Amino acid sequence: MISYNVDDVRMPKFAHRFVSNWIKSVAEGYGCQIGEIAYIFCSDPRIFEVNRQYLGHEYFTDIITFDYSEEKKLSGDIFISVDTVASNAKEYGVTFENELMRVMIHGILHLTGQGDKTDREFRQMKKKENEALKLLTDK
Repeated sequence: MISYNVDDVRMPKFAHRFVSNWIKSVAEGYGCQIGEIAYIFCSDPRIFEVNRQYLGHEYFTDIITFDYSEEKKLSGDIFISVDTVASNAKEYGVTFENELMRVMIHGILHLTGQGDKTDREFRQMKKKENEALKLLTDK
């Protein structure tokens, strides 16, 4: 089950059922099933607080993924700052919706085991995000 929640912001506009089906198909492409996924859309101050409280980091970010997966059943809480998504969309010259979908699938890719800490992992993550986004536009 995929749930969409808000904390201190309005719910971003997107086709929830359509996006949920896309997320499930991406997960299946990695041999995984969706368990319990909770997206929490929040503000910059809220994600900063989550980052500081749970990870000990003193900086803003666009996404924080808490992984509760068991083997190939993906479960987790995925916090997304809509403020940072909006500023990144502007910086990268893409729509808010496109950047939001990229960040949402980024969290799922983390749950499948994809990292992004090294340059190589970062490049692989971007490639996988682009492949997933192509699936979304092909639907």
